[in-house]
Amino acid sequence: MAQGNNSIKKILIVAFSLCIVCSVIVSTAAVALRPMQQLNQELDRKTNILNVAKLYEPGMNVEEVFREEITARVVDLDTGEYSDEFDPDTYDSFQAARDPASGRTLSGEQDIAGLSRVENFATVYLIGGEDDPDQIVLPIRGQGLWGLMRGFLAVEGDGNTIVSITYYEHSETPGLGAEVNNPRWQAQWEGKKIYDEEGDLSPEIHLTKGGASSEYEVDALSGATLTSNGVTNMLQFWLSEEAFGPYLAKFRSGTEPEDAEETDTNFEDVEGA
Repeated sequence: MAQGNNSIKKILIVAFSLCIVCSVIVSTAAVALRPMQQLNQELDRKTNILNVAKLYEPGMNVEEVFREEITARVVDLDTGEYSDEFDPDTYDSFQAARDPASGRTLSGEQDIAGLSRVENFATVYLIGGEDDPDQIVLPIRGQGLWGLMRGFLAVEGDGNTIVSITYYEHSETPGLGAEVNNPRWQAQWEGKKIYDEEGDLSPEIHLTKGGASSEYEVDALSGATLTSNGVTNMLQFWLSEEAFGPYLAKFRSGTEPEDAEETDTNFEDVEGA
């Protein structure tokens, strides 16, 4: 009997020790791989920005081309002016939206994209130089059918003509909502207009069933009504006065954004991704 108890005790000790060793190995591997994962995420982000701007080519040195062709700036969404309060290479607008000091809660009427909160400042990417850029790449996000969709919208330097759209994160249904990444569907966006000639900040661009019939329309995704509605809603939000509307209005009027005066507000907690 004693021998049996000793055997059980030894088994438990060995099992417990094995669990501890495995936990240490897994934790160590996770910590060791984190920098590599962050580098891969950063490379993927830059690849998507180059792709939506139609600059990406297979086999290219993404880091080198991004450094040569892209200028990142942080924009004050309220004024549409540039801000030097943040380093655009480390600023995390998604995290900033969650922080009461650097984001705001949207009312039900404002929150057509299903975000709940939005950042006060956002990073944009300029192609062709900071002064009179050829393109402006804007980050966009909003709720689809199954979850948050995140992507980029490229706009010509006139602040009104769409170059392309892409999504790098979503949970939409394969063959239906996931067709947001179908090159044939994305090709429809080129040349479409965001705003009408009235000059206000209300975007006209939207998805429609049965085929697009105007320069403000894109054919909706077949069999994916809720995803299509999500795409329309997020564009209607991010291109409105609640987000990038004031910024794009400066390009439309030919004035272009300027650097805002610095303030003493401390935003260190929202930097880093």
